[in-house]
Amino acid sequence: QVQLVESGGGLVQPGGSLRLSCAASGSFLSINTMGWYRQGPLNQRELVASITSGGATNYADSVKGRFTISRDNAKNTIYLRIDSPKPEDTAVYFCKAEVAQVQAGTTKQYQYWGQGTQVTVST
Repeated sequence: QVQLVESGGGLVQPGGSLRLSCAASGSFLSINTMGWYRQGPLNQRELVASITSGGATNYADSVKGRFTISRDNAKNTIYLRIDSPKPEDTAVYFCKAEVAQVQAGTTKQYQYWGQGTQVTVST
């Protein structure tokens, strides 16, 4: 099993900043792409940003220039720095990891999700 634990959420004012962390632990061969998703009260879960093990990043258009995803492979941890947040960024933010694990002698790819952390942008 793999556990993803997010932290760093909370209340932030518009124009402020916040940093989310997601640490992976458990039994696996490697962690490939990791990413942040979010889900607002009336919205479907959507991709915010992702990063490969090699450091290639991808961002949703709505957060480009304001959010920065980074990764520490030695710690199996990713981060999401949120700058100049807007009220529409308010959501539960989830971490996802694509993990290589051996099951019955075969290496397969599995997806794991964290439990989510609330980010609220408000004055």
